[in-house]
Amino acid sequence: MVLSRFRITQPRWGSIGIVGVSLHPPEYSAQPSESEVLRVEEFRALRATIRERGTLRLGLAAIGLTAWAVLHLAAQAWLSSPVALLVPLLVLAGVFEAIFALHVGVERIGRYLQVAYEAHSDNGPRWEHTAEAFGRAATDPAGKLDALFAVVFVSATLLNLVPVVLLTAGSGLTDPDLAAEGALYGGLHLVFIIRVARARRFATRQRAQELALFERFGRPN
Repeated sequence: MVLSRFRITQPRWGSIGIVGVSLHPPEYSAQPSESEVLRVEEFRALRATIRERGTLRLGLAAIGLTAWAVLHLAAQAWLSSPVALLVPLLVLAGVFEAIFALHVGVERIGRYLQVAYEAHSDNGPRWEHTAEAFGRAATDPAGKLDALFAVVFVSATLLNLVPVVLLTAGSGLTDPDLAAEGALYGGLHLVFIIRVARARRFATRQRAQELALFERFGRPN
């Protein structure tokens, strides 16, 4: 009996039996549903938004405070009226409101991701939960971040008051108009400092409050 030198290789998706060759179609993996694709794209877009807004907040703070410093020095050098020094204050207020809006938006997106993508998954993303737990565990005050740059803005506001104090220290006591301008200028600065304090207070409570709100809304379908 002569053995054949050739071997018949069994097809990857077929079988050879006594009655002949039977073919079985390959099994294809199930394609993700449209809702799953949308959830993945939503997660990527929102994470990208957090990253971009975080970077923008830092750049805006640096550029805004630099612009304030230039205007403050210019107003102090060439203008003698306290009212003219309201321009640097307006720049400070505008930059702070932009930074505050960016921070509130980032935190709100983070709480949505925490509830919608992390709360009901053991193997999914865990960054928001991990960052929150790390923040509670950190006890060194030096490691606490001021996301709103509140201390910097309050310091700049107080520094913005120096020219008007110097201007009204002497002649302001005898000039009623100049004293009124100084009072108005100081009052507007005080209003801005109160605004910064209230915004910082809201920021410290925002995470817990909005996390509870999203949990009450429930996980989106």
